[in-house]
Amino acid sequence: MTRPWRKLFFLTLLAMSAALVNLARAETLQVVTEEFPPYNYTEQGRLTGFSTEVVRAVLQEANIHGNFQSQPWARAYETAQHADSVLIYSIARTPQRESLFKWVGMIAPTDFYLYSLPQRQLHFTQLAQAKSYQTATVNEDVGEQFLISKGFQKGKNLQSSVRYELNYDKLKQGRVDLWIMTELVAAHLARQAGDDPAKSLARSYAIRELSSDGLYMAFGPKTPDALVERLRKALVKIKDNGSYDALKKKWL
Repeated sequence: MTRPWRKLFFLTLLAMSAALVNLARAETLQVVTEEFPPYNYTEQGRLTGFSTEVVRAVLQEANIHGNFQSQPWARAYETAQHADSVLIYSIARTPQRESLFKWVGMIAPTDFYLYSLPQRQLHFTQLAQAKSYQTATVNEDVGEQFLISKGFQKGKNLQSSVRYELNYDKLKQGRVDLWIMTELVAAHLARQAGDDPAKSLARSYAIRELSSDGLYMAFGPKTPDALVERLRKALVKIKDNGSYDALKKKWL
């Protein structure tokens, strides 16, 4: 091999190596979520749940490896919003959040309620009626953000915590009057505590604004559109080929 060709050969090898390194980096994606059973939660040291399995199926379809981390919701929300190419789930898509994220697609259905203890017999025809009571929320989650947007205030009629199961305990002990939560999570946490949700929880008010569109997977605005579209197509694919429906039957 002549010297010019040898030099070209090695330069080509270097370029190919650099490309492979960049490709390897691109194929590993940081994924953040929270403890939100049964959508996403840690069991025996591994993240599982309906939404988690949907996200894993999407990443597998897109041929991307996910580095999953469970964090307090406020931290996960901040990380995904401001970092480049960090995927977050299960996140509700609201007008307040619309421009803050690039939305991949809906991964799980939701029905939100204000829950109370059956013996309290609290039933509201308007959300404003609940302002006279103490409601348990989770810091920066969609339920808390929604109530704040409707004039509720932390420290006044909202009691914020960092874990969902703490709020069910607060409700049972009478430390709060109401608890904002999705039907699936509320039932799961009640059963986890050894209770029958049909007997331990009462629906005081249905929150239609949060119940129509489900929970999403999304990226922050710094994420390349090509990556968002790649996962969007993979989500459509698993919904078309029956994988998504199979997971729904397993978990819901």
